[in-house]
Amino acid sequence: MQVNITFRHLDPTEALKAHVRDRVERVQKYIDRPTEAYAVLHLENLKHHAELTVKAGRFLLRGTAKTGDMYASIDAAADKIERQLKKHKEKLLNHKAAAAGTERPTLDVRHDVLGILEDPSRPSHKVIKSTEFQAKPMSLDEAILQLDLLDANFYVFQNTEDRSINVVYRRDDGNVGLIEARPA
Repeated sequence: MQVNITFRHLDPTEALKAHVRDRVERVQKYIDRPTEAYAVLHLENLKHHAELTVKAGRFLLRGTAKTGDMYASIDAAADKIERQLKKHKEKLLNHKAAAAGTERPTLDVRHDVLGILEDPSRPSHKVIKSTEFQAKPMSLDEAILQLDLLDANFYVFQNTEDRSINVVYRRDDGNVGLIEARPA
């Protein structure tokens, strides 16, 4: 993990750098993919401020603390980030446990990537890549959360409200779009 540390009105010591890296690496165990972390340590009015920011996929987690000791501030800021991550993980596990407790069938879905073969006499296509997965029953909020966690462009799911197949996708403007497929 890349850790960037900025010192303001404070001497940059190797001990402080090592402590920040250690605390950020402990937070890493809750995150599935490599991330970036930023730490800003500064002294203001005899208070030691620590601001930690961890980027995990599309999520940005931030913890700030100020105490009379820089090490205590770093620990408190890292603890705040850990609490955020634990809460998020518990939410995901509870959703999975609730889904496992109710027997909801999943639907098989296939995603093909097509390459266009340009032949002037007859244009056609060829399957370049094919992926099969299951559209799991979940709410729209859960699907958006999965989209963000997977850092994907789209996510296919079965909507628990009406059992229809839906697709959430990341738009170019940063918003999330929804495609709903319903029988006519």
